[in-house]
Amino acid sequence: PLTVTQMLWVNLIMDTFASLALASLPPSPHLMKERPRKASAGIITPQLARQIFGVGGLFLLLLFTLHYILEHLDLTTRQWVEGKEQLTALDLSVFFTTFVFLQLWNMFNAKAFHSGRSAFAGMDRARYFLLITAVILVGQFLITTFAYDFFQIAPLPLSYWIALLIATSPVLWIGELGRLIARLTGRLRA
Repeated sequence: PLTVTQMLWVNLIMDTFASLALASLPPSPHLMKERPRKASAGIITPQLARQIFGVGGLFLLLLFTLHYILEHLDLTTRQWVEGKEQLTALDLSVFFTTFVFLQLWNMFNAKAFHSGRSAFAGMDRARYFLLITAVILVGQFLITTFAYDFFQIAPLPLSYWIALLIATSPVLWIGELGRLIARLTGRLRA
């Protein structure tokens, strides 16, 4: 249900902003201790492929579920209805913002990928990462608050912003839990 302008914003935050945020991170000393990769090794490792397809599949499932719920729930009255004619501008705002927030939280997971550390580790040295994260949040807020006609959506009440941030944050917390378990089991085996 995303429009062309919404997809352009999503591509901008996923490709350009996320790349800049991740590229701005200081180098990780533990990477220099790893053995060199073989020249014939692919860029996408089996672990990375599992993560890409796993997270992508999960996001797809979540967004399909959200779309189904929005087709059957009237957000203004919070009543379950038997299928609406089409998604309202408010429904599209919720869907669009959910999609953006899923990507935002996943950017933190990408920061911590293959580091064995928390996504919050080294945040004191990641000011550009935090700045770009703020640009994405402020940009999404400005789009849904002031440029909603151009993006064919509706402004979101503050309660929706809070609910969507909380509802999408398990993307980060599940990643954090997985990294914690990996650290604990690695220590137990060592």
